[in-house]
Amino acid sequence: MKKKEELYVTKSSLPPLEEFLPYLEKLWETRLLTNMGEFHEQFKKELSDFLSVENTELFVNGHVALELLIESLGKKGEIITTPFSFASTTHAIVRNGCTPVFCDIEEDFYTIDVKKLRSLISKDTVAILPVHVYGHICDVEELDRISKEYGIPVLYDAAHAFGERYHGRGVGSFGYASMFSFHATKVFHSIEGGAVCIGEKNPELLHKLYALKNFGIMGQESVELVGCNGKMNEFSASMGLCNLRHIGEYIKEREKRYRHYESLLKDVPGLIFPKEQEGVEKNYAYLPVRILGEGRRNQIFSLLEKEGIHPRKYFYPLISDYDCYKGKFPGDGTPIAKKISEEILTLPIYPDLDFSDIERISVILQKECS
Repeated sequence: MKKKEELYVTKSSLPPLEEFLPYLEKLWETRLLTNMGEFHEQFKKELSDFLSVENTELFVNGHVALELLIESLGKKGEIITTPFSFASTTHAIVRNGCTPVFCDIEEDFYTIDVKKLRSLISKDTVAILPVHVYGHICDVEELDRISKEYGIPVLYDAAHAFGERYHGRGVGSFGYASMFSFHATKVFHSIEGGAVCIGEKNPELLHKLYALKNFGIMGQESVELVGCNGKMNEFSASMGLCNLRHIGEYIKEREKRYRHYESLLKDVPGLIFPKEQEGVEKNYAYLPVRILGEGRRNQIFSLLEKEGIHPRKYFYPLISDYDCYKGKFPGDGTPIAKKISEEILTLPIYPDLDFSDIERISVILQKECS
């Protein structure tokens, strides 16, 4: 009897090998493998067009992109964010010598609760760093109003929102700038990689981001500032170019699987299926469900693991509860985030996930949640 395949939350999407090989042949021919080469520049332009943004700067990964975006502000102080995110969001703040101030999230879409945001703004606030979560978009309109009212830039962690649009507008065009991650586990990837997208013309920011990722070097005899090596290589840019051609079909296949889960799970008592967000063109990057009942999420997690199904408690624990942050940056004012972190379970979803596996997962959830 054939052993069942181990199922993980995601599986990297790859273009046809014959499509990628010409890029490799060109790299072997030229041996120009990094330092903003031909494919890097082509990828940057095609990304800007696809995401409907004014400019894009590419980086070795999303975390470095976010860290350098914060550094480009040139300010030390408090940055308001949420503890319901991946470690990178807060790490990027702290590694810049800034202080994270944790705002709670709202219960429907798990994004920053704009109703609680103003009370956290102080004379020391230098930025707001909201997170688009699981492809759910933050309240960008209210955040824009707050940004203008207080003169504080909004930097979006858009790692989960690649390719999404809000009322027809590319999600990367909102705020001061947005960071995207192109890690291999994402709905779109370049093996490793990341980008900062700028919605409106901002040549000063673009110049600074370029300098920061390139050791501050702006010419053979010109080093303007203390930078690092944050450049994307040509192999990653090549994979990005290939995957960009297929992103539409990747998202379409993800949606089919999302809708199949929905048909099986949306009415299960004891389980909360994600709500639809008005005006958002989703990328179906994640499928987060909430398991109600104290301790039930952990029980079901363990049961699925025994069946070779590996969901994630994503995000748990809250960043404010990490060992490295306990007692330093309190998250006591985030009870909704705390509750959801103890209920959330992200299920396997990727373009070639077999529908029979979705049914197998759903049968277990139907039985255990009811």
